Order: sequence, then C-alpha cells, then structure tokens
Amino acid sequence: MRSAISPLELVRPVSFEEALDRLADTPSLMPIAGCTDVYVGLNFNTVTARSFIDIWGLPELSGVEATDDVLRFGALCTHSEVVASEAVQRQLPMLVAACREIGGVQIQNRGTLAGNIANGSPAGDTLPVFAAAEAVIVLAHRDGERRVPFAEFYTGYRTNVIQPGELIRSIEVPAVEGTQWFRKVGTRAAQAISKIVIAGVRGPSPRIAIGSVAPTVVRLHAAERVLMDGGTDDDVVRAMMSEISPIDDIRSSAEYRRTVAANLLRRFLAETA
Repeated sequence: MRSAISPLELVRPVSFEEALDRLADTPSLMPIAGCTDVYVGLNFNTVTARSFIDIWGLPELSGVEATDDVLRFGALCTHSEVVASEAVQRQLPMLVAACREIGGVQIQNRGTLAGNIANGSPAGDTLPVFAAAEAVIVLAHRDGERRVPFAEFYTGYRTNVIQPGELIRSIEVPAVEGTQWFRKVGTRAAQAISKIVIAGVRGPSPRIAIGSVAPTVVRLHAAERVLMDGGTDDDVVRAMMSEISPIDDIRSSAEYRRTVAANLLRRFLAETA
C-alpha cells in the first residue's frame, strides 16, 4: 500500500559529523527529528521536500547543560525533558510553562526545541520565551559553527537565516534576571494552537515578547522602553499596539488578538509589579 511517505528518501547518519557532511554534500536534505510538524505538512502538501536526514538518534544533539551563567539545550531536547529538568525549572521557569502547554504528552515527548524554532510558526509557544530570554542559536556546518542572536534569526514568515548545509546544534540562554512570566490563550486549555502567546521578564531591564500577532514573534522594544521610563500601564499598552500587526485567520480575528494582547500585557504588568 502506498502512503504519503512512499516516494520519500531518508538518510540516517550514525554521527553528528556524518550528518554535517551529508548536509554539506546535499543541501536539499531536510533535517527531521520528532516529525510532529513534518508529518502534518506532508499530509497537507505544505512540506515540499522529498529527501530527509534523520538526526533523532544523534547523542551530540541531546540533553540540557546548566551552569550559573547559561543554560545550553541540545537541538534534540524535547519539551518533556525541559519540563522534567530541575535546572530549567530553577533558571528558566517560563520555558517550562510553555513546554507544558505544547500539544499533548505524545507531542511533548517527540517535539524538540530546535524543531519548534526551525518551524518558525508565529504561534510557536516557546518562541516568545527565547525572544524574551535573549537566547542564542548555535548553527553548525561542516566547516565550523556560528552563533546567531534569537532576535536576528527570523527573516520573515517561517523563514530564517539557516544556510544550506547548516544545522541547529544547540540553543543557549544566558542567566535571566527578574521575575519570569508566561501565558498562552488558545481555544481550550491544552492541545490547542495559540491565539496569543506572551512571555516576559520583569527586572532591571524588562523584556517582553509576543507571538501570533505578526509574521514572526515580536519583541516589544517600544513597550519595554516605556516601562523602563516609568510609564503607566496604559502607556505601555499603547506602545505595544504600535508594534503588533495581527490578522484575521481561521483561529481568530485581528481585533480579538489586539484585545487579548492588551489584556495579557496588563496582567503581566500587574502580576510582576
């Protein structure tokens, strides 16, 4: 019996070095791991790739490393691993909160942080967290590595700076100073795509990021400046409204998203004051 995956080619490297060599020699290979988005895309013809490289079994890309200065997540770190990690619970609780609300347990067990980042959906639950935490994406190539600040990673809707032959190796998050906060609004409490998702840090340098209100996740720099300058909650909300551009789609209207974004920002300001 033929299926949606019958005509596809799959390469399975046995080491990280082999994976980089394969990608360098055949840049058209699409990296896959948990496949929670890829299988959906294949069924709906939104994934056009026909050759894939399976990196799921590469130990060099797994795990969480923690020091006082940085949390380092391997590209294959799953949402379940984040939730279970005491280091992440202690140092980056807003990421734990985000990962708890991604799909069901099955998706959390298979879905990876790098997959969520590479997929680049503006409704991706972890993306505002990484934006507010000022994460760094480590990209590997056969000839070396480069580090890309999260704020410079996306170039547009579901597009990013990854070059042919490159692979996300890890995500690094420096120590976060301040009170962390995360909220997601969806159709229901769990297993729902975000209508609005927001993460923030209230500290000496407030940082706020919001998803599902623009082609990419938005860091609210204007709102942050108003907050730092002692503006009122109304002033901060007005600044945010100048930075977001929600649209009408199948999940929500632009007006609803603006209203919810304002309500969530006010809750952030109240609960972290």
